[in-house]
Amino acid sequence: MSQRKRILNDLLEGREITPLDALKNYNCFRLASAICDLRKKGHNIITRNVSKSGGRGKYAAYSLKKWFGYKCTYCYI
Repeated sequence: MSQRKRILNDLLEGREITPLDALKNYNCFRLASAICDLRKKGHNIITRNVSKSGGRGKYAAYSLKKWFGYKCTYCYI
């Protein structure tokens, strides 16, 4: 299964994904690019900016905004 499909499957299961999660779980170094591709396919992915503890930087956390009757046409769920 491709990285993007694995990312989308986890988003559909309600998980929030950070760049560190993507590197560990999918060997994906460019999560923002994968998210951009999924958005172009019509998935409503939300970005939440998270501040690191101590206020030394930020990172993005991505989740899927679900709505009633959402059906993924890109994966096998």
